[in-house]
Amino acid sequence: MMGKAEIITVLGAGSWGTALAMVLADNGHDVRLWGNNAEHIEEINRKHMNSKYLPEIILPETIKGYLSLEGALSQVSTIVLAVPTKAIREVLQKTVAVRKEPLTIVHVSKGIEPDTLLRISEMIEEEIPAELVNDIIVLSGPSHAEEVSLRHPTTVAVSSKNMDAAEKIQDLFINQNFRVYTNSDLVGVEIGGALKNIIALAAGISDGLGYGDNAKAALMTRGIAEIARLGTKMGASPLTFSGLAGIGDLIVTCTSVHSRNWRAGNLLGKGHNLQEVLDNMGMVVEGVRTTKAAYQLSQKYEVSMPITFALYRILFENKNPKDEVDSLMGRPKTHEMEDLANELDNKNSL
Repeated sequence: MMGKAEIITVLGAGSWGTALAMVLADNGHDVRLWGNNAEHIEEINRKHMNSKYLPEIILPETIKGYLSLEGALSQVSTIVLAVPTKAIREVLQKTVAVRKEPLTIVHVSKGIEPDTLLRISEMIEEEIPAELVNDIIVLSGPSHAEEVSLRHPTTVAVSSKNMDAAEKIQDLFINQNFRVYTNSDLVGVEIGGALKNIIALAAGISDGLGYGDNAKAALMTRGIAEIARLGTKMGASPLTFSGLAGIGDLIVTCTSVHSRNWRAGNLLGKGHNLQEVLDNMGMVVEGVRTTKAAYQLSQKYEVSMPITFALYRILFENKNPKDEVDSLMGRPKTHEMEDLANELDNKNSL
């Protein structure tokens, strides 16, 4: 199932970039792991560890750390973009400055850019001249870096405008521990991966307030309905949201202590303010920026997203989390299946 061995560069030496570098190394590829922290890169090369992000994990020796972006990109044809959404444009601009041959770009971040409201593949298209891009592929799904690095069974999806390119990336990554499906719905895969972080924040808040499994199950179920409502308006297939990039990613992000978004929400529910939470996390919480973008998208597409609205008020208008949950519970009565029927009607009318 594995493809021909290659040299592949992973841009971003955080937990997810490092875990994916391990998958590629396990498949026989030589992996260059680029980061901007000299201490981390030295540890990768000297001790074969990245202890800040994946404590006690020993990395394959075929993973080499790079501080030089030019060196990391030399003589490679495929890169994995594993930096936070807010850093993507800066890293891509630096890439263009040192790279003059076309690249296949696999992005594995999950977010939407506020204000521009662009998905990550669209950001890449803006920043990288067309002549320097072979293909853009997204890899997404229920996948905590901590478990991938332990080689626990994990299943994800890849998507692209060019499905031949998606299948090539499927071959690069797939192995006994890391199963990869293809999905032709690029919009749906990106939207599902980004918006589930919003619902994970809400689930963490619910847990932090001391509410039980009933409340979290309701948030998750109604959350996927919100994601599907917006996604289908943006051109996605409703079926995608019942798959790995939809409900699969939502479940793992809302229920695991590995989830940064759940942990951040949990702290908010326990009374910490947003800045305290972000300072405490020490890593990027994508759901915060994505909440702003999703709120803006809901206005643009005129889509009802009550959970997203409530979270926006908590994050950006300093509203009390308990008051917002009470407000959700007091919404006017409606019929559960109307949402799904409307989503299917909207999709069929496109």
